[in-house]
Amino acid sequence: MQKILVVEDERNILRFLSKLLKQEGFHAEMAANFEEAASRLSDMAFDLILTDMKLPGRSGLDLLKWMKEKDPELPVLIMTAYGSIESAVEAMKAGAVNYLTKPVESDDLLAIIRHTLLHKKTAAAEGSGRPTEDQYGIIGQSRPIQEVLATVRVVCNSRSTVLITGESGTGKELVARAIHKASQRAPYRFVAINCGAIPGELMENEIFGHEAGSYTGAISKEAGKAELANRGTLFLDEIGEMPLSMQIKLLRFIQEKDFYRVGGSEPIKADCRIIASTNRDLEEEIGAGRFREDLFYRLNVIPVQMPRLSERKEDIPLLVEHFLKRYAGQNQKFVKGVDQRAMEVLIAYDWPGNIRQLENVIERAIVLTRYDTVVLADLPKKLFDIESRDKDGEKIAGLSNLKLPELERAAILNALESEDWNQTKASIRLGITRRQLRTKMVKYNLL
Repeated sequence: MQKILVVEDERNILRFLSKLLKQEGFHAEMAANFEEAASRLSDMAFDLILTDMKLPGRSGLDLLKWMKEKDPELPVLIMTAYGSIESAVEAMKAGAVNYLTKPVESDDLLAIIRHTLLHKKTAAAEGSGRPTEDQYGIIGQSRPIQEVLATVRVVCNSRSTVLITGESGTGKELVARAIHKASQRAPYRFVAINCGAIPGELMENEIFGHEAGSYTGAISKEAGKAELANRGTLFLDEIGEMPLSMQIKLLRFIQEKDFYRVGGSEPIKADCRIIASTNRDLEEEIGAGRFREDLFYRLNVIPVQMPRLSERKEDIPLLVEHFLKRYAGQNQKFVKGVDQRAMEVLIAYDWPGNIRQLENVIERAIVLTRYDTVVLADLPKKLFDIESRDKDGEKIAGLSNLKLPELERAAILNALESEDWNQTKASIRLGITRRQLRTKMVKYNLL
């Protein structure tokens, strides 16, 4: 029998939770404050802790942090009536596996407990601990991306709409998919619509479907994306591109949870979680009359701001490694890494196209390189329009004026240094003959 420790200072809630858990076949132990909880945890092994955030004396967050030092693998659920996204993120960053706002529905609570215990059992069977940062394809250890991941874990089981904002290429759809995969809706469909890729006059049909005979060519009825996403998630990418005429229909769907197919007269129910994204400033769009204010507030219940790649440069080596493995495999090439000078350039560049641009650069480098390591000559010239720094932190020459011969010299020098000036090994690394290498070494005064 799985053991759950419930920490709650309100006696009525404590008794209710104890009864509920015992009815469901769990062994439930009760505690009213930090000290009682610590005592129970010292005397007995538990499978899960369910604690209120607000406790007399030391808080539930204090208990969470204390427990994570004792047993990092013990899952802790936080619940509170005093919650906010900010405090939820703090709890998740401290190690909570989920965050519940009172009053908690019994079915929702039990579903989250079962999901958490099942995940713990699966992780133990696989010999793994807490999920890795890239379990949803979101790679990074920087503070901005960790805050995004914490928010994903906070909001995943909420029914509220989510609005993900950020520049193109920052990974907004990845976050939407992560929220879906982490939620109880994961067994059902994640359906994505790019609002910028669909002509305005076809958008209603795309989202809500149509009845047979509703227009020329509509031979049979067809379900729309909202219907296909029933019990799952409907992701509206680039919502700022949606025409005003469709925005009012979307607003009604969000409010009423039903819709009419094009040409239909009967409402159709669809229980899908709405997640939207945009690279536009929707408040500016509202001011310009291109976006409805009431729809904005319906969508912006839970805002998630994606950081630019330039705001999380410490993640660039991890992202580069990820893309190297992907595209080396796809192109059947052995490329083991990026040399130091090339990595310095990648880190120094501002990346206006964000992760998507970095991915394209690495794919290009994999295709073009003749070596087992990506070097300066494999990178696009535009990346050099920056000032880099050497190992000692001193500025080295700005690379904006480098010509192709200078890039070739840098690549040869890098190969020689990597192979301890062994010309045979360096020539193999460069994909040229030893004689060609010596000719170039003479040309570039490297002998």
